[in-house]
Amino acid sequence: MSEITRFGVSLKFTLLEKFDRLNEQTGYKNRSEAIRDLIREKLISEEWAASGQETVGVFSLVYDHHQRELNTTLNNIQHSYVDIIVSSTHIHIDHHNCLEVIILKGKSSLI
Repeated sequence: MSEITRFGVSLKFTLLEKFDRLNEQTGYKNRSEAIRDLIREKLISEEWAASGQETVGVFSLVYDHHQRELNTTLNNIQHSYVDIIVSSTHIHIDHHNCLEVIILKGKSSLI
């Protein structure tokens, strides 16, 4: 079993209160568990962004298609990333809402 090291962290009281509320909402039993997960998440995120490995991803969004110029904006963004977009699917959820699913493939730093 790996060795556990204890260390202290200084925080403003208001930040600690918010952290404790978040931990309670997400079901952490103690601050140590939450801090360990935050550290792991950050390390993985940094490694993933820096690796430059070929990877795939899925970007999903739900939006109100009546929003002024939103479709034009989404199309312009997709045309700017045509080199990493493999496919996209547009689904009408109801009269107002749409689901767009975009499949990506490329360097992790771009995705």
